Amino acid sequence: MGGERSAAIFSAVLPARMLLFDLVFNVTYFISALFISVVLIATHVHESLTGAERMPAKKVMIAMSGGVDSSLSAYLLKQQGYDVVGATMCLGITAMASKKTLCCSKDAIGDARNVCDRLEIPHYVFDYVDEMHKNVVDNFVDAYEHGRTPNPCVECNRHLKFDLLLNKARVLGFDYLATGHYAQLIDEAGTIRMCRPADREKDQTYFLYCLRKEVLNSVLFPLGGHTKEEVRLLADSINLPVAQKPESQDICFVADGNYKEFIRSRGIAGKSGKIKDLGGNVLGEHEGITNYTVGQRKGLGVAAGRPLYVVEIDAQRDTVIVGDERDLFARGLIARKVNMLYDTIPQNVGCVIRYSNLPVRCRAAFDGESLEVTFDEPLKAVAPGQSVVLYHGDNVVGGGIIEQAILSEK
Repeated sequence: MGGERSAAIFSAVLPARMLLFDLVFNVTYFISALFISVVLIATHVHESLTGAERMPAKKVMIAMSGGVDSSLSAYLLKQQGYDVVGATMCLGITAMASKKTLCCSKDAIGDARNVCDRLEIPHYVFDYVDEMHKNVVDNFVDAYEHGRTPNPCVECNRHLKFDLLLNKARVLGFDYLATGHYAQLIDEAGTIRMCRPADREKDQTYFLYCLRKEVLNSVLFPLGGHTKEEVRLLADSINLPVAQKPESQDICFVADGNYKEFIRSRGIAGKSGKIKDLGGNVLGEHEGITNYTVGQRKGLGVAAGRPLYVVEIDAQRDTVIVGDERDLFARGLIARKVNMLYDTIPQNVGCVIRYSNLPVRCRAAFDGESLEVTFDEPLKAVAPGQSVVLYHGDNVVGGGIIEQAILSEK
């Protein structure tokens, strides 16, 4: 009787034990399979990441002037994973008697090298002395000889940084050329556009309109989303030796901003001529048109009992024409040496005729050679030799060198 009861109990318990065994086995199998899958996925991800790390980083040549902007740009690029090399252009700039900070001088080259040592990146110096004089300095002097007010920063960007140096970077196998300019490049439906930076007070797009649109995908502006204050604070936080270095001022190759003395030092003797009013009346004489720019009020050398301004410079006749302030206003201009970053000029555009000005509404037409701009409201002191830059919102449309002002009708 007892044996039969034990057999019955065993018969009842056995299926339950087998069911429990099956359950434990299945759960164990599922956990093991899940673990193996996780390991395989993790291994695949690791291999993918390791493969990405093995891919060579994009190579960037950063143009370094020895100032805080280009120095921090180098740091930011390195932090972003780029293979960074610093490059400074030796332009033959000497400090002379100047007490101001000059970009690309001997001291500036030393500062750039020190920053590169601090960031543990290579630093190279390229000799562009001859190219600097041919494309920038000679152009500067020639413009004044012809009664124009030149903008050497535009010509430096056009010929040196974003032509010669960019080509040098490409030949050496770099993917990008970067600079410390305050500007941004954005992808707008597959097209790279240049636009104004986060720090509007430091906006340098006025000097950069001359970049050809086909090179924009080879250029980086690391500071476009930063303010100058942020740049100095970050440079301080990483102990960059140039964190509080003063900004370069005036024209880098002109000591203390005395362009008149610089022109004289180049052997350009001022040729005397007449100072006339708009009616052709002779008011006095001058010692050379290189001493005058459109819009100038002080130092005219004539007394008329009221403020007079340089309205026009007639280089062919060595004549300086002066008038009242109202005579400075122009309704438009003609520009040449035009560079367009848009295929067609948008409907709603604004223009800037000198650095630090805000865009003003205008209409513009480009015939492939000349750019004609008509202002919605007259603008004061449109100076030939300076640049006019067109904007569509924050985007740079293009620009050119002002050839002549279209004065308002009297």
